[in-house]
Amino acid sequence: MPENVVRYGFVGTGMMGREHMRNVDLVDGSKIAAVFDRDEGSRREASTFAADDSVFFDDLKGLLASNSVDALVIATPNDTHGAVMAEIFESGVELPILLEKPVCTDIEQVRWLSEAARQYRAPIWVGMEYRYMPPVTELIQRVHAGECGDTRMIAMREHRNPFLRKVENWNRYAERTGGTLVEKCCHFFDLMRFIAQDEPVRVFASGDADVNHRDERLENGRRPEIIDNAFVVVDFASGLRASLDLCMFAEGAHWQEEIAVTGTKARLECFVPGHRNHDVDAEIEFSPRATDRPVERHAVEVPPDVLRAGGHHGSTYFEHQKFRKVVLGEGSVEVTLEDGLKAVAIGLAAERSAREKRVVSIDGLDFD
Repeated sequence: MPENVVRYGFVGTGMMGREHMRNVDLVDGSKIAAVFDRDEGSRREASTFAADDSVFFDDLKGLLASNSVDALVIATPNDTHGAVMAEIFESGVELPILLEKPVCTDIEQVRWLSEAARQYRAPIWVGMEYRYMPPVTELIQRVHAGECGDTRMIAMREHRNPFLRKVENWNRYAERTGGTLVEKCCHFFDLMRFIAQDEPVRVFASGDADVNHRDERLENGRRPEIIDNAFVVVDFASGLRASLDLCMFAEGAHWQEEIAVTGTKARLECFVPGHRNHDVDAEIEFSPRATDRPVERHAVEVPPDVLRAGGHHGSTYFEHQKFRKVVLGEGSVEVTLEDGLKAVAIGLAAERSAREKRVVSIDGLDFD
């Protein structure tokens, strides 16, 4: 094995797990060394991305005991993350972990994982890859550099396709996903916190299951109850306000994600193309308050092979470049477990707000 080649072990090789595999394959000095997934179909599809000498394990215990990997990528269904992390903690093996979002699906798991991970000495990076979409990365850097002045408003919109089918239809169940505002929207709550550099104090959400999956029936004749559209408003401690506009029956939209940050000096926006415009460049627009200055707009390019490797506008590739440096001891974790847990807590509070039609207060990892 050449020096500085990072050997990855994949725990979960469904749709997102395979996206991670495709992107790891693009990152120099990286190798898909070991794979574990209980689903035969997922294992079969993963074999097309694995190396010829990759080892497929029948259980997580065997992978952890094999001494064949330098880092773990966990991309199992949301509601299994807690059990997977518990098995890793109990094994005594301490490897760097990239844990897919959402970290977990209920507040009890949030509290347990926050405490249990304190004794784990290896790095844990949470897969909030939206931070690493090139246009979003540029927007964040420019906001933090002060180009907008004192940030007062953050507005996010995602108009996209419905949830895709996954193994056992697990993403149709609110109890398995945490609900749409956890499963899908923890990305945006993480971005809100990161852009604002502040903590939320209250959330109000209005949303429902109005269009998608209405003709589907799950076990016992259940109809999927996951939210497919919502508005969410988040108030932060400093008085900054953030909003999310989510629609999951808008796959025809030209832009899938739009983020606008408005401050005392200017507004900065980014636009990320949608499902039907996969090869269109993203764009950034800067609008100063001074009306004698022109609005500036430019394209943000992403290499075609990186775009083809995943459905998140290249972000997973750039995320893995940074995670690899952490594994090698050359970088620090940028999306911490605490970041991931707080994003889940905001999402859970938003789900409660939508159900109970009221404002929900947030205090760290707790809400009421």
